[in-house]
Amino acid sequence: MSGSGKRSAGLLLFRHTARGLEVLLGHMGGPFFARRDAGAWGVPKGEYEPDETAWDAARREFQEELGLAPPEGEAIALGEVRQTNGKVVTAWAIEADLDPAAMVPGTFRMEWPPKSGQFQEFPELDRVEWLSLERAREVIITAQATFLDRLVEHSG
Repeated sequence: MSGSGKRSAGLLLFRHTARGLEVLLGHMGGPFFARRDAGAWGVPKGEYEPDETAWDAARREFQEELGLAPPEGEAIALGEVRQTNGKVVTAWAIEADLDPAAMVPGTFRMEWPPKSGQFQEFPELDRVEWLSLERAREVIITAQATFLDRLVEHSG
């Protein structure tokens, strides 16, 4: 994929449970997403520059966003998707179990309320949860649903 859009990379954790396949998604932090559910969840990920590989960025961003070391294990390449904002996201899936309560989210600063001159810190992800594939499809950023499809194809 070409273009001058921003690039982002992330890790999609998955696990097999008695209820079936589950994936770990993060809910975007900050005031814009506070009351949103659908379209406000995604793969823990972040932007990277051309001098960093997508794989290294995915592992670094996982650590930054969740405050936890990225799990070891076989990485399943899920390829790339282009989101409606033009950002190209690359993701890998890793089978691992992780306790969402252990997360210590990274933060970002923004002016809030807008034009107030006041800056506040918000968590990059305000929560992470294990979701069934059905629930994940209901709330994930539309373009990232492709990653769920590719994971299912690989796991099937």
